[in-house]
Amino acid sequence: MVRTDEKKKTWPAFASWSSRLGHAIEEEASSKPLALESGLYLVATPIGNLGDITLRALWVLKQADVILCEDTRVSGKLLQLYGIEKKRLISCHDHNEAGRTKDVLARLQKGEALALVSDAGTPLLADPGYKLVQACHEKGHAVFAVPGASALLAALTSAGLPTDRFLFVGFLPNKKTARRKEIEALQTIYETTLVFYESPQRLAATLSDMSARFGASRKAVIVRELTKLYEEKREGTLEELALHYEEAPAPKGEIVILVAPAPQSDAVPENWEEMLRTALQTMSLRDAVETLTKATGLKKSLVYQKALFFSQEN
Repeated sequence: MVRTDEKKKTWPAFASWSSRLGHAIEEEASSKPLALESGLYLVATPIGNLGDITLRALWVLKQADVILCEDTRVSGKLLQLYGIEKKRLISCHDHNEAGRTKDVLARLQKGEALALVSDAGTPLLADPGYKLVQACHEKGHAVFAVPGASALLAALTSAGLPTDRFLFVGFLPNKKTARRKEIEALQTIYETTLVFYESPQRLAATLSDMSARFGASRKAVIVRELTKLYEEKREGTLEELALHYEEAPAPKGEIVILVAPAPQSDAVPENWEEMLRTALQTMSLRDAVETLTKATGLKKSLVYQKALFFSQEN
């Protein structure tokens, strides 16, 4: 049965509160100015609710010499809401990150403090920044985390699924064949909650592919519009959720898919590759593949590819 938790909420003017509080803290500290240490600051920003900015994030954004933004227009509007104006904003996204790194390293060499923000949430989690952080480490520049909002953690902790062991996959490939191939590669992951980001337009197709490969009865939770007025959580089996979103209009907003761990009865033996090697010593490739597929529940295509690899080794 599909269960939905969707409520209309109202929020106070968090941005105004944060702006006034930030100014108050700044005035209190004016007698003892605190300059940021040179380095790259990874600053988490709200994923929807403006009240989720942290006091430290506001301070770092106010004090930074430059703010690197995934989209300067989006970040500019956000900063304005918090009363942070006249800051130098520089774009840093997937398409220019490699080229931007040289300029950032030069600024850090001069002793500047730079903040990196994404459009929403924590930088680097399905967002740009990895190449930049890697380069900073290689050159010996400090990198500081300024933690805060994260769609990944917010969805995981509120979904009601196990949190002790999880795998963040992020966005699956856009193309159907590549998407299905990646889902198949996750079939051997068990006792682990799987977390995906997905667009509204591809949600139904992705759930259908998951249902066919992870099992129709496997539990899942769809979380939408986290921290916003129309936040929604929808629980059910993969089959139920796939059918629902195939029939319903495409939902709006950012979406997180959480797939429950595979039941222990569905767990694939950890030594299945060794089992396959042993079977190939006494069976034909075809018979070995058939035997292992039935014994483990693995996809035949996966076992066949591994059997071919082992055969070519010999």
